[in-house]
Amino acid sequence: MMQISPLAGKPAPPDILVDIPRLVSAYYTDKPDPAVPAQRVAFGTSGHRGSSFTRSFNEDHILAITQSICLYRKAHRIDGPLFMGMDTHALSVPALHTALEVLAANGVTVRLAATDEYTPTPVISHAIVGYNQGRKNGWADGIVITPSHNPPHDGGFKYNPPQGGGAATAVTEWIQAKSNELLDNSLKGVKRMLLEKARRAATTQTHDYLHPYVADLGHVLDLDAIRGGGLRLGVDPLGGAGVHYWGAIAAYYRLDLTVVNPAVDPTFRFMAVDWDGQIRMDPSSAYAMQGLIKLKDTFDVAFACDTDHDRHGIVTRSHGLLPPNHYLTVCVDYLFRHRPDWGSAAAVGKSVVTSQLLERAATRLGRRVFETPVGFKWFAEGLLDGSLGLAAEESAGAAFSRRNGQVWTTDKDGFIPALLAAEMTARLGHDPGELYQDLTHALGDPVTALAEAPATLAQRQKLAALTASQVTSTELAGEKITAILTQAPGNHAPIGGLKVTTENGWFAARPSGTEAIYKVYGESFLGAEHLAKIMAQAQEMVDAALAKS
Repeated sequence: MMQISPLAGKPAPPDILVDIPRLVSAYYTDKPDPAVPAQRVAFGTSGHRGSSFTRSFNEDHILAITQSICLYRKAHRIDGPLFMGMDTHALSVPALHTALEVLAANGVTVRLAATDEYTPTPVISHAIVGYNQGRKNGWADGIVITPSHNPPHDGGFKYNPPQGGGAATAVTEWIQAKSNELLDNSLKGVKRMLLEKARRAATTQTHDYLHPYVADLGHVLDLDAIRGGGLRLGVDPLGGAGVHYWGAIAAYYRLDLTVVNPAVDPTFRFMAVDWDGQIRMDPSSAYAMQGLIKLKDTFDVAFACDTDHDRHGIVTRSHGLLPPNHYLTVCVDYLFRHRPDWGSAAAVGKSVVTSQLLERAATRLGRRVFETPVGFKWFAEGLLDGSLGLAAEESAGAAFSRRNGQVWTTDKDGFIPALLAAEMTARLGHDPGELYQDLTHALGDPVTALAEAPATLAQRQKLAALTASQVTSTELAGEKITAILTQAPGNHAPIGGLKVTTENGWFAARPSGTEAIYKVYGESFLGAEHLAKIMAQAQEMVDAALAKS
């Protein structure tokens, strides 16, 4: 179970800061051994992630993945521009340079922000979706270089196909297999040119990502209401890719919005330490968010986003940092009541480990729920065609339609749920914490828990392969088990773990798709004592599964 570090919630001490020169040097000099499973290309929930220190995110990986993407584009006749952006992790700039060398050598038209400016994940999705609307050929796609909220020593590399969101499993499996084939063959078949030549290539183009995105926000949010409400707003970009976007948003829409920390530093030394003693830019963590939580009385509403700005965290005067499930429930209730142009068939998308409270809120409003495995890629098609009005996952990721019901982005967007907190406060006169409390009177007030622990690759594979037959009990915490799920109800895709439900509670166990840990989620509508029993029974099952040879 989770062991809370004595450093949790405190300023990062110098001795845990990553050595950036060593990290970048290892990216270029250390070579992965394809015979070692942990050093091969592996697409998790969203893209390939790793660290150059562990030979899991090095130049060879990016050469192989980028060449594989070029081959995938050619095989599927994707010949429009490729929109590429990066976050503020130290390995993002080297990875972008490596990718550009391969893309230019393959004749791919690449659109980059000028002067190596950082580009948030949702902005890449917004650009792809906008470019492809109405096209029957010449489609664009994209690459986002980010390990999301992972620690500073990590890097990440994600492919977004023409639908604009995370690639489907079949796509990532193809790219992963081709990448590992290239690694096995000492990168034979990888095309590459010098960076200086790649930058001068006619196919390398600059693109204004910031201004079109900012100017379009008024079509997804009621920015006039926010301005008219006279709210004092605060935002902490957590040193991430949206750091220069917030000031532009404030200026364009004339908002009283203060960026409380504009610093960008690849060590992320300004962060409070997360639960496990690591630096992690997680806007849903009460430990990592200590800096903004301490300012809660300074603003009417405050918010933060993670490093690539696809996740959000909401801080209110009334309740401090809201748990993601609480705020997402408020979003369901608010959006489907205050977006009259959304179609009556627009549904709510949620992952299997997102609170059951969202389903109760949706059902009360007569909205269908589409439940999927963890991973926002499962929502991309529904967001694109408008069958999903809102898609949300428990790790503080969400996206929703424009005010007219049309697609905004097909990837998570941290900006819009953050600003939505201001919109609902301005229009209703209550902040999201107060609105959540009102909802619990009708929907119930669940308690939740999340346990995380380190896990080897072999252990994570065991958890991903859990089956219903491994649940031998007919009861969970004194209640009859109503379902044992290894597939998501919405699309019948494997959830990569197990979920057990009763009338008033549930737990799910699964390996993380982004870090070397496993997670056990639990929820109870009967209180903390009932939840403790659920989590204890869940942990017994996980321990038994991991103990098997």
